[in-house]
Amino acid sequence: MNTFGNIFRLTSYGESHGAAIGGVIDGCPAGITIDMEFIQSELNRRRPGQSKITTPRKEADEVEFLSGIYEGKTTGTPIGFMIRNGNQHSSDYDNLKDIYRPSHADYTYSQKYGIRDHRGGGRSSARETIARCVGGALAKLALKEIGVDITAFASQIADIKLDKAYTEYDLSLIESTPVRCPDPQKAAEMISLIEEVKSKGDTIGGVITCVVKGTPVGLGEPVFGKLHAALGNAMLSINAVKGFEYGDGFDVNHRGSEVNDVFYNDNGKIATQTNHSGGIQGGISNGQDIYFRVAFKPVATILMHQQTVTKEGEATDLKARGRHDACVLPRAVPIVEAMAAMTILDFFLLSKINKAFL
Repeated sequence: MNTFGNIFRLTSYGESHGAAIGGVIDGCPAGITIDMEFIQSELNRRRPGQSKITTPRKEADEVEFLSGIYEGKTTGTPIGFMIRNGNQHSSDYDNLKDIYRPSHADYTYSQKYGIRDHRGGGRSSARETIARCVGGALAKLALKEIGVDITAFASQIADIKLDKAYTEYDLSLIESTPVRCPDPQKAAEMISLIEEVKSKGDTIGGVITCVVKGTPVGLGEPVFGKLHAALGNAMLSINAVKGFEYGDGFDVNHRGSEVNDVFYNDNGKIATQTNHSGGIQGGISNGQDIYFRVAFKPVATILMHQQTVTKEGEATDLKARGRHDACVLPRAVPIVEAMAAMTILDFFLLSKINKAFL
């Protein structure tokens, strides 16, 4: 399954050490103004080598559109694009050709397909997510026209976490630090921890929080097409993601009388006094902010000796080489936003079947 979405659909292709990563976007509404500077800025946020706490691999990550755009606007036809790979060190993976790396997809891929590309993980590499960022950027441009805004940030690295609700932070500060955290003091602590972990050849995980503002009421279905289920599916498709929760999520130490979101008349508009539901009730958006959290495991590639086995089952010692992230969260922030944007736009279009986009 290399295609995501129902009406707004992204099909991605390519491997980490192949010629290019790319995709085809189908179902994008016609007439959306293409802001190339914005699209490239979204790719730059995911790009490797952007700071001392990310992998030093250097890639221009410049997108080339092949179809579906004319005179700066989408035409409603399939949008083809590619991002060429340029800074590959395939020899770094020579020692992994016949070895199964702990907690990677090496074993499962080889058992499922009978063949695998060991260079950077092939199709299982997180480099595939650059295609998602292109799709997400286009989705954001479309959503901008209906007033939807999506913002994500690192809210926890290991045991260093933000202790207040997202509404109490200045989210404009997110891009001011390389870890993409809106709390400058916590961000400094996170960066210091990542640097320490990286110096030892180890890795570390954390949590990204995402906030969607301006979502129209009525997106999602009450049974098998729940909006939060779709968002969970989108987030869990991202490399290294291990968990998803929305609204109060696993914070269950409350009574119903404490967390029910009471309705009131807000100058002629129905709203809720609180938002424990996370903007979704009965699987359908209620017009309040949608907010959710995504848990990322420590990156599986560690620059330390580990025990594993060869494809013949023989015990062996492994030490990975190459350029890798000690913590994936800073570069995963735009990926979370991209998947959220494509999901929200897709469900908006589903709600407007046989109607004009606006």
